[in-house]
Amino acid sequence: MFLLSINSNAQDVKTHWTAEQLMSPDTLAKRIQNHQTEHLTIVSVGYDDIIAGGVYVGAGEEEASINALRQLLQKTPKDQEVVIYCGCCPFAMCPNIRAPFQLLQEMGFKNAKLLNLKQNIKADWLDHDYPIKDE
Repeated sequence: MFLLSINSNAQDVKTHWTAEQLMSPDTLAKRIQNHQTEHLTIVSVGYDDIIAGGVYVGAGEEEASINALRQLLQKTPKDQEVVIYCGCCPFAMCPNIRAPFQLLQEMGFKNAKLLNLKQNIKADWLDHDYPIKDE
């Protein structure tokens, strides 16, 4: 099993996730295009709300956003798949994904995922013409 451990000094949160907890952009895009999102919650924890079908809670580095995420998922079944994304910068350096992912773990979500945007939302989503929200 591959384990990725990242320590964010800005948040003082050490977060662990496995390769299985990363979702590729093309996988999510296909599920949205094929209307296979009934048991999937997509949450933006970044600065933009871009992906079709997603819910925006705000930047994950802010306490208000963490509280909004907690409230959003309060009544969500723990076996439901929840995918969070930001896309402001390269995934490994993103300040917004660690605290929200930690919250998903603490809340007991068994199918918590991070959208694996390796460069940013533009390069890994928009440039591929993946589904976006209507303006």
